[in-house]
Amino acid sequence: MQILIVEDEPKLAQALKQGLEAEHYEVKVAATGEEGFFLVNTEAFDLMILDLMLPGRDGLEALVALRHRGLSTPVLILSARDTVADRIRGLDAGADDYMVKPFAFPELLARLRALIRRGRADEILRFKVADLEMDLATRKVTRGAQALELTAREFELLEYLLRHHGQIVSREMLAQDVWREVRRATSLDNVIDVHIARLRKKIDSDTALKLIHTLRGVGFMLREEAP
Repeated sequence: MQILIVEDEPKLAQALKQGLEAEHYEVKVAATGEEGFFLVNTEAFDLMILDLMLPGRDGLEALVALRHRGLSTPVLILSARDTVADRIRGLDAGADDYMVKPFAFPELLARLRALIRRGRADEILRFKVADLEMDLATRKVTRGAQALELTAREFELLEYLLRHHGQIVSREMLAQDVWREVRRATSLDNVIDVHIARLRKKIDSDTALKLIHTLRGVGFMLREEAP
């Protein structure tokens, strides 16, 4: 799950980034409206958090331009502008939600989850294989009664394996779809193998039923029985 934060206050931007990464989101930060506009047009994001008072092109102007270009990514405005008129302008410009600074971080998370559910109404938001469960809205993963602490990359890797349950997943697929590295000069195979090993340790180390399997020379598979 990729989130773009467009915020020119460094301390707030960093606090948001750290807080969201702790919840297993992948986060990028832009400090200006122009930078945010460029990133949204060159990379795929699942959600954007947008300040309005930005240097150069302000957030409202950037949002209007993005919606005119057909951007459908959910946008949550996070602004110190707190009048009813400000909120109306933000929502009419194409925002999906509007929060006023200062704010409570748990409420921000709840609103992000609501936007994710709304934006993925036609997608599966919960996966279950044997006693392994993943909830994309709450970003929670459990194996049996145990909650698992995964990094953002491990979470995305596990989600990919769950979406391809019972199918072979090659290293090339992971490099392209999880690491988003298409034109990398050096191979990502070693990096992928290290992450798979770490994920397998968290998923399978304390149970007799192993779910993540390596097919030597081919790739990986998540299923209840060894392929």
